[in-house]
Amino acid sequence: MLSYVILVILQFAAGFIGAPQLLRYVPVSGDAQNYALAAAYAVIVWIVGLLASLVLKSVRRPSAGALGLALALALAGAAVIQFAPGVLAASPVPFPALYLPLLGAILGYLIRR
Repeated sequence: MLSYVILVILQFAAGFIGAPQLLRYVPVSGDAQNYALAAAYAVIVWIVGLLASLVLKSVRRPSAGALGLALALALAGAAVIQFAPGVLAASPVPFPALYLPLLGAILGYLIRR
Protein backbone atom coordinates (compact mmCIF):
# COMPACT_ATOMS: atom_id res chain seq x y z
CA MET A 1 0.00 0.00 0.00
CA LEU A 2 2.78 2.42 0.87
CA SER A 3 4.45 1.59 -2.43
CA TYR A 4 1.39 2.76 -4.34
CA VAL A 5 1.21 5.99 -2.34
CA ILE A 6 4.83 6.66 -3.24
CA LEU A 7 4.05 5.73 -6.85
CA VAL A 8 1.14 8.18 -7.09
CA ILE A 9 3.24 10.98 -5.60
CA LEU A 10 6.05 10.25 -8.05
CA GLN A 11 3.65 10.10 -10.98
CA PHE A 12 1.99 13.38 -10.03
CA ALA A 13 5.32 15.17 -9.58
CA ALA A 14 6.82 13.78 -12.79
CA GLY A 15 3.71 14.62 -14.81
CA PHE A 16 3.37 18.08 -13.31
CA ILE A 17 7.01 18.93 -14.02
CA GLY A 18 7.76 16.83 -17.09
CA ALA A 19 4.78 17.34 -19.39
CA PRO A 20 5.14 21.13 -19.81
CA GLN A 21 8.87 20.65 -20.38
CA LEU A 22 8.12 18.03 -23.03
CA LEU A 23 5.52 20.17 -24.79
CA ARG A 24 8.00 23.00 -25.32
CA TYR A 25 9.38 20.86 -28.16
CA VAL A 26 5.99 20.04 -29.71
CA PRO A 27 4.48 22.82 -31.85
CA VAL A 28 0.83 22.67 -30.73
CA SER A 29 -1.44 25.60 -29.90
CA GLY A 30 -5.06 26.30 -29.13
CA ASP A 31 -7.45 23.65 -27.87
CA ALA A 32 -5.23 20.86 -29.19
CA GLN A 33 -2.62 21.86 -26.63
CA ASN A 34 -4.80 20.48 -23.80
CA TYR A 35 -5.07 17.14 -25.60
CA ALA A 36 -1.33 17.01 -26.28
CA LEU A 37 -0.70 17.78 -22.62
CA ALA A 38 -3.10 15.00 -21.62
CA ALA A 39 -1.28 12.53 -23.88
CA ALA A 40 2.06 13.62 -22.40
CA TYR A 41 0.66 13.13 -18.90
CA ALA A 42 -0.46 9.59 -19.75
CA VAL A 43 2.87 8.58 -21.25
CA ILE A 44 4.86 10.07 -18.36
CA VAL A 45 2.61 8.40 -15.77
CA TRP A 46 3.06 5.05 -17.52
CA ILE A 47 6.86 5.42 -17.81
CA VAL A 48 7.14 6.37 -14.13
CA GLY A 49 5.02 3.32 -13.27
CA LEU A 50 7.29 1.13 -15.38
CA LEU A 51 10.41 2.47 -13.68
CA ALA A 52 8.82 2.24 -10.23
CA SER A 53 7.94 -1.40 -10.84
CA LEU A 54 11.65 -2.07 -11.19
CA VAL A 55 12.52 -0.23 -7.97
CA LEU A 56 9.56 -0.74 -5.63
CA LYS A 57 8.98 -4.35 -4.64
CA SER A 58 5.20 -4.57 -4.41
CA VAL A 59 4.36 -2.48 -7.49
CA ARG A 60 3.38 -4.66 -10.45
CA ARG A 61 4.68 -4.01 -13.95
CA PRO A 62 2.16 -2.00 -16.02
CA SER A 63 0.74 -3.43 -19.21
CA ALA A 64 -0.08 -1.77 -22.51
CA GLY A 65 -3.69 -1.72 -21.34
CA ALA A 66 -2.65 0.52 -18.45
CA LEU A 67 -1.17 2.96 -20.95
CA GLY A 68 -4.34 2.84 -23.04
CA LEU A 69 -6.66 3.47 -20.10
CA ALA A 70 -4.41 6.21 -18.73
CA LEU A 71 -4.49 7.87 -22.15
CA ALA A 72 -8.26 7.49 -22.43
CA LEU A 73 -8.99 9.02 -19.01
CA ALA A 74 -6.44 11.81 -19.52
CA LEU A 75 -8.07 12.72 -22.85
CA ALA A 76 -11.49 12.55 -21.17
CA GLY A 77 -10.23 15.02 -18.57
CA ALA A 78 -9.04 17.34 -21.36
CA ALA A 79 -12.46 17.04 -23.00
CA VAL A 80 -14.15 18.03 -19.74
CA ILE A 81 -11.95 21.13 -19.60
CA GLN A 82 -12.96 22.11 -23.13
CA PHE A 83 -16.61 21.09 -23.32
CA ALA A 84 -17.88 21.26 -19.72
CA PRO A 85 -16.02 23.98 -17.81
CA GLY A 86 -18.97 24.27 -15.43
CA VAL A 87 -18.01 20.95 -13.87
CA LEU A 88 -14.77 22.44 -12.56
CA ALA A 89 -16.59 25.52 -11.28
CA ALA A 90 -19.00 23.28 -9.34
CA SER A 91 -16.19 21.44 -7.61
CA PRO A 92 -16.14 22.03 -3.83
CA VAL A 93 -12.33 22.08 -3.85
CA PRO A 94 -10.87 24.58 -6.30
CA PHE A 95 -7.90 23.28 -8.30
CA PRO A 96 -6.27 24.22 -11.60
CA ALA A 97 -8.05 22.84 -14.64
CA LEU A 98 -4.97 21.11 -16.02
CA TYR A 99 -4.81 18.83 -12.97
CA LEU A 100 -7.88 17.00 -14.29
CA PRO A 101 -6.10 15.21 -17.18
CA LEU A 102 -3.19 14.39 -14.88
CA LEU A 103 -5.49 12.89 -12.27
CA GLY A 104 -7.30 11.00 -15.04
CA ALA A 105 -4.02 9.54 -16.27
CA ILE A 106 -3.02 8.42 -12.78
CA LEU A 107 -6.47 6.95 -12.12
CA GLY A 108 -6.44 5.13 -15.46
CA TYR A 109 -3.03 3.71 -14.67
CA LEU A 110 -4.15 2.47 -11.24
CA ILE A 111 -7.36 0.92 -12.55
CA ARG A 112 -5.56 -1.20 -15.14
CA ARG A 113 -2.08 -1.96 -13.88
